[in-house]
Amino acid sequence: MTYDRRMFLKRSAGAFAATAGLVSALPARADGLAPTPSMRGGANNYFPDAPLVERIGSGGFWMTGTVRRAGDGAPLSGQRIQIWAHTTEGYESDLHSHGATLSDENGVFRLEMPQIVPAFGQPHGHLAYDSAEFETVFLRPVMRRPSDTSLEAHFVLQPV
Repeated sequence: MTYDRRMFLKRSAGAFAATAGLVSALPARADGLAPTPSMRGGANNYFPDAPLVERIGSGGFWMTGTVRRAGDGAPLSGQRIQIWAHTTEGYESDLHSHGATLSDENGVFRLEMPQIVPAFGQPHGHLAYDSAEFETVFLRPVMRRPSDTSLEAHFVLQPV
């Protein structure tokens, strides 16, 4: 039998799943949930202190996610998440393409904005946790398809 990279990865994943049980999509460490690392390119075109807004532009696209504390995974309410992107109404470098929202009592945030369109070949958004209570985190999630009308991003924050 010939082994190529795909076969190796498939068999390795199967062996791991069989011995480890369920594989969580969230990073874990011995003492609980690991903090989310900043993503490369996440801080591109970042402007500190974007205003809290009900919606960015005319809307039609939803950026959603959760905010939890590293270690115990407790939901964090009232955390400010800044969001910006290249959309049908402006570039990610335009001030009017930036806004912020707060997480609710369950650590969930949601902000409506114009449809994200590809920039540099990829449809993607930018998000930041940039307040003082926890370490700053920048995310740059990529959409699966340019026609998607929502994008999720999840923060696990480490206290400063």
